[in-house]
Amino acid sequence: MKRYLLTPGPVTIPPEIALKEALPIFHHRTDEFAMIYKNIAKGLKYVFQTENEVYVLAASGTGAMEMAVANLLSMGDKIIVASCGNFGDRWAEIARGYGIEVISASVRWGKTIKPAEVERALKENPDVKAVYTTFTETSTGVANDIKAIGGIVSKTNAVLVVDAISGLVGQEFRTDEWKVDAVISASQKGFMLAPGLAFITLNGKAWELVDASKIPKFYFDIKKYKKFYAAGETPFTPPLTLITALQESVRLIEERGLKNIWNDCKLLAKATRAAMKALGLELFSEVPCEIVTSASVPVDIGVKIVKTLREKYGVSIAGGQGDLKGRIIRFAHLGCIGKADLLAGFTCLEMVLIELGVKIKKGKAAAAVEEILLRT
Repeated sequence: MKRYLLTPGPVTIPPEIALKEALPIFHHRTDEFAMIYKNIAKGLKYVFQTENEVYVLAASGTGAMEMAVANLLSMGDKIIVASCGNFGDRWAEIARGYGIEVISASVRWGKTIKPAEVERALKENPDVKAVYTTFTETSTGVANDIKAIGGIVSKTNAVLVVDAISGLVGQEFRTDEWKVDAVISASQKGFMLAPGLAFITLNGKAWELVDASKIPKFYFDIKKYKKFYAAGETPFTPPLTLITALQESVRLIEERGLKNIWNDCKLLAKATRAAMKALGLELFSEVPCEIVTSASVPVDIGVKIVKTLREKYGVSIAGGQGDLKGRIIRFAHLGCIGKADLLAGFTCLEMVLIELGVKIKKGKAAAAVEEILLRT
């Protein structure tokens, strides 16, 4: 059975990138690795839209999140967590694990973070060291206004730390221009790689907190990564096959151009929303992001939709997480997901809904997708 991976990560890996993982292994304390790593370092600055170094670590995205907590704070510090979903909540879980006091500026899942609420929380807590939030909340399909939040936080002594794991590459994000002090991401979404790599970049304001941090750390000590960076090395053994594939990923992103990728994802997102509405499904997120669309589904068939799609038609989409399990579906349009994938995915989704008893006129979803795509 041919399979369509339309989940918001991991995503399908393009053949050009996958083939790089099949190359012979080599040693990492060599000029060969240093050349690859330096090429990657330059490309990552472009992807993150920053002039600051971007460090690569062997970890999932949560590893980079932990690094962004353990290196910027000390036990007893106070932070603001502005969450609108499962992954925003993870910032608070990690911070509390290190004895950090968390002030919540969170909203109900499906809503977007209000910059004014972040500003209010900062005024009420002038001693906070940082604001932690999410760019595109994968669990709900919401996008947050990081540019506005960055402008607010930059006027205070606090730093802004953003989880851009799902949104980087696929949706416009400008680290330096938007005054974001620390950004983390990972390999299995916009970079179109297998899981296993995480990324983090800090500006000068964030590095001042690093120098003051008293939390014990070893593997996730960012000072070690900075020390080895100039020589084109990592402090610990890197996943060489993933690093080699990352070089190809960055090359493809640069070749295609970020603005073109942003526009393509925006188009596919528009077509996806139109198809959801054509199926009679209500969009779940208040401010939909460009990398995944969430829609409410009947609770009695919510889990069956995802399971039937995958097992009968080979189409993988995501369901809801936590309290949203069975209540929403999430349909991705990032990475190398293309127009034909949308048409195939929604045709199969429509058939599954009909099989599960939903009254829909056949062909409406595909027609809605076509209507959007034919305008371009």
